[in-house]
This record gives sequence, C-alpha cells and structure tokens, in this order.
Amino acid sequence: MQYDPIKDKLATYLSIFTMFRTVFYHILDQLLLRQRYVKREIKRYFRDGFAFYDAGAGFCQYSDFVLKQYPEAEVFACDLKTDYLQSYAAIASERFNYQSADLQSYLPSKQYNMAIAVDILEHIKDDRAALRNLHRALSDNGILIISTPSDMDEAAAFTAEHVRPGYNKVELERKIIDSGFEILSSNFSYGFWGALSWKLMMKLPLSMYGMHKALCLLWPLYYGIIYLPAQLLMFIDMHIYNPRGTGIILVARKMN
Repeated sequence: MQYDPIKDKLATYLSIFTMFRTVFYHILDQLLLRQRYVKREIKRYFRDGFAFYDAGAGFCQYSDFVLKQYPEAEVFACDLKTDYLQSYAAIASERFNYQSADLQSYLPSKQYNMAIAVDILEHIKDDRAALRNLHRALSDNGILIISTPSDMDEAAAFTAEHVRPGYNKVELERKIIDSGFEILSSNFSYGFWGALSWKLMMKLPLSMYGMHKALCLLWPLYYGIIYLPAQLLMFIDMHIYNPRGTGIILVARKMN
C-alpha cells in the first residue's frame, strides 16, 4: 500500500487550513499507539532548555509537542519533504528551525541533547549511515529514541515506501551498538493488545474506505462504538511486557 499520496493530501490540507493542525495532532495521538510510546520516552529523558533533533519529522507533531511542553527548548527538524517543514514553520515558534535533507548524508551544524527517528529507518536504504550521522549529531550522553516496525509486522512488508519489511530486534540493536550507542531500553510495542487496537482504530476504517469512499460517512458511528475499548487496549499494551510485537521502541545513549 502507498501511504505517501494520503500523507501529501493531508499536508496540503494542513497548509491551507492551519487552524486544524492542532486538532489533527490530537487525532493522531488518539489513533496511533506509537506516538504514546515515543512521547512517554521524551518525557522521561528530555529537560527544558535542551536541544531537540526531529529526524524524519514528517508532519512535525513531535517538534510541536516539544515546543509546547518545554518553553525553553530549541527544536530542529529534518525531512526530505520541504513542503511539510515549511508548512509547520509558518505557524511554529521562533525556537523552531528546519532543513530539508537526506539523513544518510546530512549532518546538522550543531549537536543536540535528544534525537528521535520515528518510523523513518525502515525507509532508509543505508540505515547504518543514518545512524552514524545521528550519533554525530548528539552531544555526549545525548539520547536517541527510535520507533520502527518489527519484522513481525506483516503490513510493513506491503508498504510501498519501505526498503525493508521492519527490523529484527536483535539486528536493530546490533546496528545501534555498532554506531557507538549504549542501549538503555529496547522493547516490543504493538503486542497482542496493541495490534488489536491498531486493527480497530486504523486497519478496519481504512479497509472500509478502500471498499467505497462513501463508507467513511460511517466512521463517526464506528469510532463512537470502538473508541473506549481501543483506548483500553492501548493502555494495556503500554503497561505490560510484550514478548513479541509488530513495533520496536528503542532508547539509546551516546557514550562519551
């Protein structure tokens, strides 16, 4: 499946109807379990006044989160899609800067206390080069947060923009260590309960839309029925140990 055309349409709408961006970010928080995992780790390690590097920023929802939660933080975002970055920069704080670039070759001019790479490594052919550049972009003891599909995610194998169908957890950990990081935590996300919530919140509605666009008119009724059960499933996924899962959430530190 190709997700970029859908994302590009959303980006166009957000650039036109800027007042809906906050609502859009809130909807993503409700639908996507990975955002909750990533934000939990940001809160755990980030401190006000730190510098934040949003690598592969996309819609810049994590940049926005840091800017609003930490009034002294400086945020730098990088992505291949210049229009996405420009659209957010037009309404962002002056503490936000950006650069359109390829993470395989780009190295920022300054160092950061934290970097995140959320659903981006699986799109990058030379992921080792990207990881080395992320390591160089961090200050000593800087924190790297990665969220990526695992090799147990069948949907990832059929995503057109992916260059690999998710990561084997051990393989990803080895690449992180080889890049000079110390792993602080590495866990599966989207375990049984989280995967079930994803099917309810994302897969089934998109399948309805794929069958006939008019079926999206049923979404308000559908979400009204499944919203609370799906939220409970997400909560459970985040508060239990997942022996396996379709996602990986990894936190690493740049060693001195």
